Amino acid sequence: MPVHINFFKEAIKLRLLHKQHLTLWLIKCLKDFGYTNGEVNIILCSDRYLLKMNQAYLNHHYYTDIITFDNGSTKPLVMADLFISINSVQKNAKTLQIKFDDELHRVMVHGVLHLCGHGDKTKAQSMLMRKAEDHYLSLRKF
Repeated sequence: MPVHINFFKEAIKLRLLHKQHLTLWLIKCLKDFGYTNGEVNIILCSDRYLLKMNQAYLNHHYYTDIITFDNGSTKPLVMADLFISINSVQKNAKTLQIKFDDELHRVMVHGVLHLCGHGDKTKAQSMLMRKAEDHYLSLRKF
């Protein structure tokens, strides 16, 4: 089974553009790190929805833009759920003065890079994560 990327919405209204291109782009990233089979679900949701997930599953009591759940990925198989707060993405895009889609794509590839082994807990890890995000954002063809 090749890698499948599925998109879902919970508690939001949003028309996601370029689903086919997003799928191919994210699969390219996964393949670069040795993942050739499996499924990644990307669930776009509200701040409130993601906060409840953060509290229930991670015991974190704060808002975030993404939570990545690795459901037992072992190369070449990837199995994961990425929950992304559209409210936080909108706020980040406004703060950074960038397009909403650019920030959304950054957050999506951020979650995928977590699955591929990238961390962001330390300053050094965050710098490497940002460099990898920028690299994959530069590969978008849409």
